[in-house]
Amino acid sequence: QVQVVESGGGLVQPGGSLRLSCAASGNIFRIYSMNWYRQAPGKQRELVASITSGGSTNYADSVKGRFTISRDNAKNTVYLQMNSLKPEDTAVYYCNTRGAYSDLKVFGSWGQGTQVTVSS
Repeated sequence: QVQVVESGGGLVQPGGSLRLSCAASGNIFRIYSMNWYRQAPGKQRELVASITSGGSTNYADSVKGRFTISRDNAKNTVYLQMNSLKPEDTAVYYCNTRGAYSDLKVFGSWGQGTQVTVSS
């Protein structure tokens, strides 16, 4: 089993910054990708940013140039630096980790989510 724990959410004014962290632990043989999703009230969950073990990144158009995803492979940790935050970035942010257990079976695990609120 794999545990995924996010941290770093909170309340910030428009134009401000926040840094989210997500750590994966447990029976992990390899992590293929670590991903940030978000879900605003009344909306579907959407992919915000992703990063592979090799460092390739992908961003939603709405956050390009403002958000940066990075990871520490040794710690099985991913970060999301969010700058120039807008009210429309308000959502619960979820971390998703995809990889393989020690028996090479694949997994996809979610964290519990962390609230980000952008408001004056």
